[in-house]
Amino acid sequence: MTAVGGQAPRICYVLAVALGGTARHAAMLAVGCARAGLPVQVLGPPEVRPLLAADDAAAAPPSGPGAAGIGFAVVEIAGRPRPARDAAALLRLRTLLAATRPDVVHAHGLRAGAVTALALRPLPGRRRRAAARRRARPALVVTVHNAPPAGVPAAAVYRLLERMVARRADAVLCVSADLEARMRGLGVPEVGRAVVPAGRIGRGPASCGPASCGPASCGPASCGPAGRGQAAPGESHARRPWPGGEPGGGRPLVLAVGRLAPQKGFGTLLEAAASWQDRRPRPRVLIAGTGPLAARLGEQAADLGVDAEFGGWSDDVPALLADADVVVLPSQWEGQPLVLQEALAAGRPIVATDVGGVRALTGDDAAVLVAPGDPASLAAAVLRVLDDPGLAASLTAAAVARAAALPTEDDAVAAALALYTGLAGRPAADR
Repeated sequence: MTAVGGQAPRICYVLAVALGGTARHAAMLAVGCARAGLPVQVLGPPEVRPLLAADDAAAAPPSGPGAAGIGFAVVEIAGRPRPARDAAALLRLRTLLAATRPDVVHAHGLRAGAVTALALRPLPGRRRRAAARRRARPALVVTVHNAPPAGVPAAAVYRLLERMVARRADAVLCVSADLEARMRGLGVPEVGRAVVPAGRIGRGPASCGPASCGPASCGPASCGPAGRGQAAPGESHARRPWPGGEPGGGRPLVLAVGRLAPQKGFGTLLEAAASWQDRRPRPRVLIAGTGPLAARLGEQAADLGVDAEFGGWSDDVPALLADADVVVLPSQWEGQPLVLQEALAAGRPIVATDVGGVRALTGDDAAVLVAPGDPASLAAAVLRVLDDPGLAASLTAAAVARAAALPTEDDAVAAALALYTGLAGRPAADR
């Protein structure tokens, strides 16, 4: 794998977030590329470093092609506009990129992408010409992980960041078809689908992050169908005690996993659950995760008379999935949600909203898909699965089949390597 001059391309990753699916995905690519012999540098929040087993926090890059390990330096890019903090991050990022001289910079998220685009802009006048003589401009890849937010001010900022990325990026990867269409509409020269795997089969508990640590849910579904207490798809398993101490009592378990944030739509799930409180046995609702809406969702459940259990942080999503009779994904939007991939791998019956990249993962037969924000439709779908063993069995079989076709970490790294090599091999004038 060579770039210009017969050397492996130097890759630099830039992140603005330290937790969640975005950080884990970028770390997975960085580690995979380093193992493939590429010099890799990661710039981002300090919390990212443990995901990388990085060499040196002092920003020293690897010594050359094939150097062992991953260079790391702290760059704090704010999650929201913060003029002073953003200016400091921009200056630090510009300095670090000039020192590491990557062939390809891969930013994850629009915030990181926009700041990186500014950092790579040539300096004006004589300084610009001198800089151009010293080094060729690196290619810029940006992965868009999230859809526009609902609020008007936040949506306006999102559109501004989109335009900044579109003007500068050589390639944009998106986690769903709707985001691809947006970026193509802005004139990005190369738009593709990001390959986002859930995880590597057989990894141990230390590989698994919290269920609620970010925009996507926790770590690998495939810590193994037989590992850590999880039953294989279709295999019977003993029902564990209800997390709050209540006996199971034969009540079916409806499970949802994710960050307690507006995008996840857990309020819709609670409204749906309110409609089945008179059923016997009454379905139990477990929402595993933490986040800014924790208190509000608890109050909503109490107001609706729903005895939902909020399980908080969990590092054992496979065990939760093993106990679930139905896994519900009530999100307002999703790209390639890791928890959905985990549920498919676990062979659980799934009810999900038909948003973003969900249908691309489940197809038409591995989940019952409903419109977002519609508690009546969500409740009807959940009860349909619980009341129809044939439907549940069909969903389980389809889920296992879909999971077998999901991309692996090796697939994701191979796709990234092909993109980086192609971009690094182009003349700078063509980028």
